[in-house]
Amino acid sequence: MNVAKVIEDMGGFLTDDHFVYSSGKHGEVYINKNDLAPHADVICDICMEFAKKFKDSDIDVVVGPAIGGIILAQWTAYHLSNLSNRKVLAVFAEKGPNKSFSFLRGYQKYIEGKKILIVDDLANSSGTSRNTIKSIRDLGGDIVALTVMINRNPRELNSGEIEGVPFHPLCEVDVIAYDAESCPLCEEGRPINTTVGHGKKFLES
Repeated sequence: MNVAKVIEDMGGFLTDDHFVYSSGKHGEVYINKNDLAPHADVICDICMEFAKKFKDSDIDVVVGPAIGGIILAQWTAYHLSNLSNRKVLAVFAEKGPNKSFSFLRGYQKYIEGKKILIVDDLANSSGTSRNTIKSIRDLGGDIVALTVMINRNPRELNSGEIEGVPFHPLCEVDVIAYDAESCPLCEEGRPINTTVGHGKKFLES
């Protein structure tokens, strides 16, 4: 399954505009993965690709960082359970102060001593991934791998691992991102998109 093609066919790639990403950087391309979430059949198929990659890894729990990873973790755990003929659980990590992640709602008990697969939608600056990895390690979880639908920063995230955790994206799309202070789109006066991404918050601040 070509995940990038599926997202493109659904109109998920927005181009030739001025976007602000969650990292605070700017760029001309936005991967609007939120448009996928309402389509359960598409999410189901994408998560089957995750599950097939790790069906032989004896995963106990799939962790999805909130918000983008929650639905993906659920479907991936469902498919892994069926493929491996064993119960695989799914929980999510919640974002707290200073971009840290933690397990609330009693989910801590599903992490310690368990084999963990982290599933998320996109990898950008890897900040979410690194913070999720730390939160799992702090609780004594054994992280088998990290996977995402799309690695949109392959020039920097191309070593095959993040914080010592094997990193296996389903696909890669190279999206150029600029620091806000040196953004050529800002310099040419191109208006910032406030409909998708974080442009509205950026302008308000």
